Amino acid sequence: MMNWKIKPFEELTIAELYAVLHLRSEVFVVEQHCAYQDLDYADQKALHVMGTNEEGRLVAYTRLFAPGIKYTAASIGRVVTSPLARGTGAGRELMEKSIAAIEEIYGKGAITISAQQYLHRFYTSLGFEQTSDTYMEDGIPHIEMVRP
Repeated sequence: MMNWKIKPFEELTIAELYAVLHLRSEVFVVEQHCAYQDLDYADQKALHVMGTNEEGRLVAYTRLFAPGIKYTAASIGRVVTSPLARGTGAGRELMEKSIAAIEEIYGKGAITISAQQYLHRFYTSLGFEQTSDTYMEDGIPHIEMVRP
């Protein structure tokens, strides 16, 4: 059973912010061997979707952006699940919560993501469609996808 919170940057506790940065670093920097500038000053403009497990540990996270901040449409970024939660459906639940939150807060409309290419099938199963050719972002093949 996951516990979900959605908060703007200003309402994150220091412990929540630390957990977010730890999880993003654990997966994107250490696991995926991707040296990149994670702290991009976009966190302050985002809503933060956080899923914690029964022990209270952050295991699923995204950040949501209103239309016009990252893309013309609303967008979801920094989609990450902890290795502890993989294979449990946490990633799908995270995306379903994120999509529902965008629709509730910003209204129904297109949602854009920059997806790691190997996750194409996963995002397609959630209604996203590929809208770009493959491009490299931080040394990892990505594609732009839109959920109309």
